[in-house]
Amino acid sequence: MPDRIDPCLALLTSTVPTGPEWSFEVKWDGYRLAVHIDLSAVRILTRNGHDWTHRFPFLAKAARALKSSTLILDGEVVVLDAQGRSDFSELQKALGGRGGKAITGTQIVFYAFDLLYIDGHDLTGMVLEERRQILGDLLDGHTGAIRMSEDINADGNELLRLSCELGLEGIIAKHRDKPYRSGRHGEWLKIKCIMSETFAILGYEPSTKLPGAVGSLMLGALRQGELVPVGAVGTGFSNAEARALRKRLDELGRVSPPDRVARKSAVYVEPVLNAEIEFRAWTADGSLRHASYKGLRDAADADAIYVLAPPGR
Repeated sequence: MPDRIDPCLALLTSTVPTGPEWSFEVKWDGYRLAVHIDLSAVRILTRNGHDWTHRFPFLAKAARALKSSTLILDGEVVVLDAQGRSDFSELQKALGGRGGKAITGTQIVFYAFDLLYIDGHDLTGMVLEERRQILGDLLDGHTGAIRMSEDINADGNELLRLSCELGLEGIIAKHRDKPYRSGRHGEWLKIKCIMSETFAILGYEPSTKLPGAVGSLMLGALRQGELVPVGAVGTGFSNAEARALRKRLDELGRVSPPDRVARKSAVYVEPVLNAEIEFRAWTADGSLRHASYKGLRDAADADAIYVLAPPGR
């Protein structure tokens, strides 16, 4: 069994593909994980290969109960709200915050959407429809910690419209007749209702109303391997979160402000923390429009920082 398989990643697009070769699923808002089961142990890995088994003991227990001696599941771990929608902020709380451990797994669900290996057989060369059939047989009837992320038999554009009305993040389109390929090649597409991406925290502006708290966070994205400013976010965090962010950021080393759009009142720090940010659009000068803070991403997701197109493209 492979020690690790780099994940297949969905390519962001603004249009829903059409044709019978495309299947659709809900876009879950959580952490991408791979669950490895072999004869001696269960390992739960992040998209970058970090071992998070210790953070999900209930998930490891549920995986051991599956009727298979060896397998690799690909999926997303989420917390569902009362309406059945995935909530990234609640997932962070359930895990005890960035770097914490889950005390209980009753709130958390792992939605498996692909099966890469089972009982000595590498399935990555099989087409998606065949892999999903085997996954469906494996998880048939499972409603606990590990569940199947179901295909939704509907017109893609209508499904996107309904997803947006229900407050979901969007949908995923997958080509039924393609094998599993690591990386972002277009076999999987993501279409979002509200854009949500990971940005580096470059610094903060102190709150003028709440002592010891941040008023806004300075954000950065990658362009040709370098972090560049993309604006700020000043909503989405509670008073307690604003104070906790200030405390963590003040523990980091100070750095010189970026050359452009530096704010005189801002404190710039080493960009080692990443935040998940919702936003509606981009401004003409390359800043986020209507941004809202959702939560900190773990350092294990560092390479998921949003990448801007090179200049002129």
